[in-house]
Amino acid sequence: MRSTHAKRWLERVNMTDKALISVKDLSVAFTQGDEKTLAVDRISFDIKKGETVALVGESGSGKSVTALSVLKLLPYPSASHPTGEILMNGQDMLKADDSEMRKIRGNAVSMIFQEPMTSLNPLHSVERQISEILKIHRGMGETQARQRVLELLNQVGIREPEKRLKSFPHQLSGGQRQRVMIAMALANEPELLIADEPTTALDVTVQAQILELLKQIQRQQGMAMLFITHDLGIVRKFSDRVCVMTDGKIVEQGPVADIFERPQHDYTKHLLAAEPKGEPPATDNSKPIVVQADDLKVWFPVKRGLLRKTVDHIKAVDGIDVKVRQGQTLGIVGESGSGKTTLGLAILRMISSTGRISFSGQDIQENSWKEMRPLRRDMQIVFQDPFGALSPRMSVADIVGEGLKVHFPRISAEERDRKVASTLEEVGLDASTRNRYPHEFSGGQRQRISIARAMVLEPKFVMLDEPTSALDMSVQAQVVDLLRDLQKAHGLAYLFISHDLKVVRALANEVIVMRQGKVVESGPSEQIFDAPQTDYTKALMAAAFRLETAPEGVVNA
Repeated sequence: MRSTHAKRWLERVNMTDKALISVKDLSVAFTQGDEKTLAVDRISFDIKKGETVALVGESGSGKSVTALSVLKLLPYPSASHPTGEILMNGQDMLKADDSEMRKIRGNAVSMIFQEPMTSLNPLHSVERQISEILKIHRGMGETQARQRVLELLNQVGIREPEKRLKSFPHQLSGGQRQRVMIAMALANEPELLIADEPTTALDVTVQAQILELLKQIQRQQGMAMLFITHDLGIVRKFSDRVCVMTDGKIVEQGPVADIFERPQHDYTKHLLAAEPKGEPPATDNSKPIVVQADDLKVWFPVKRGLLRKTVDHIKAVDGIDVKVRQGQTLGIVGESGSGKTTLGLAILRMISSTGRISFSGQDIQENSWKEMRPLRRDMQIVFQDPFGALSPRMSVADIVGEGLKVHFPRISAEERDRKVASTLEEVGLDASTRNRYPHEFSGGQRQRISIARAMVLEPKFVMLDEPTSALDMSVQAQVVDLLRDLQKAHGLAYLFISHDLKVVRALANEVIVMRQGKVVESGPSEQIFDAPQTDYTKALMAAAFRLETAPEGVVNA
């Protein structure tokens, strides 16, 4: 009996034998000085009308370069195509001039980028950004364009779209920003939509909504889709065919069911096996408490009127108790805006809060900034985006050694360099590369540098804020193993903030589920994951592990 995915693929193939877009023998090379690097090496694949083809592989495999080639968005002339053609409706896109490509981009072919906050113009309103596409390609006037913008915002699930027309990107949630990006991409009803990691930075529940939205619109418009991702769970549920890329080559392609159930290539088998594994530390209530917070609150005042009077409060964190023991991990999960990161920053005394906070038995809530400075050595943080968190103007040795200069000013330069080198080795990096700069490392290596920067000071407590969300699946698994090993070796207490529940399950022995600043549910990891009590937690688990449909009305767009 054929699987559902195989049947669906065959139905779509039978719909039309002619490919909407055909990539044949495509190569992409980048030239820097006298050096030429081949990023894509003679790949071929077709996409038929109404079909979803996934390009999967790790960072640097050539996925995004392939997608950008379709729209000729690579940095020419440093980028070139030594071989190949990209045929769409019989036209070779690589031979199209700038004038022809301007007609194609945003019209016949649209693209959704990975990070909407950097893709949307922070100075333009939602209405202006979407209507600009309509005015350029359709020649619409102001009134007609506004009506179409409202239709699109409604179509992508933005509630009360009239109130969002004048909003700017920073005033929207992550899910709303991604929906605006989708509205922009769909404005002219393209024949092909390229989605480049469109859900990577989103919560699991919002991710499920966005994927369902794309599928629904695809069914309505008969649109083809090139879906680029490293999340194989999404590919299995969302795509018809899959092309597996590594080192610029497609090593395997075929119907989703065949690739997942009968992978042939070793790299495909490696990807399918690359999920965070292992057990979190066993709960041990005899271990000393490193960090404790009682009735912690972070309320941001809402001020209005000429005199800017406080009329209300945004209760980002509203009366939460936290306890993290030595060698233990407390996972904080919830959607964007639930207060996860705010809670972590408050515990670290990076933002103002009320309630009691103690560190190693010492009450630190009333400590001044100067009094907190000596404690910073023992309280470290690893951020979500390693590229944004590392200074591009500093070498790795300077980045990792900066904390040593601040907290141990008397040690010699030689001793500091030895400490930096040993820490880099401990996190799995070659110490001989310490004089290089962040841009010379991969995403996973940059995150190891961020971890080294925290670990070089030998802290007691580390806040990990979404440290794996931007990484490939196999790199995620490596970082999880690294964090587990470091915790075991140094007895570290972790506060692990994430929307990736698979990673939380592999690391945390206790879990707090947050929503709108409050604790929805908390307890041992096994209880939260295997027997959730509230509808909201059940919705998170359903969205994360794709077991069933989330309870209706639980998750808002």
